[in-house]
Amino acid sequence: MAKLSLFERRRRRVRTALKSVSGGKPRLSVHRTGKHIYAQIIDDAAGKTLAAASTLGAKNSGANVDAAKQVGSDIAAAAKKAGVTTVVFDRGGFLFHGRVKALADAAREGGLEF
Repeated sequence: MAKLSLFERRRRRVRTALKSVSGGKPRLSVHRTGKHIYAQIIDDAAGKTLAAASTLGAKNSGANVDAAKQVGSDIAAAAKKAGVTTVVFDRGGFLFHGRVKALADAAREGGLEF
């Protein structure tokens, strides 16, 4: 097997740690690119996405901190609509800083617990 990138190693380490503490809770997965930021609430047991939000269709599309805050509040609202209140936060291989932290803080303010 080829060497894994630092990002891929971090992503696997985070996912492995989440599996041990999740206790069957849905996972709030975050992905960011240079242009957009995405969030999904995934039920791994059923293999289904319960809620999703991103900057793709937004007026203020972009990948800045303000857009991440908007996505965080959108995913919290979508989770409430789907009946989800408690999740585990999956930051993937991204550091918990900047846009990822802004999304998490906005989701917490919107009512999600993690």
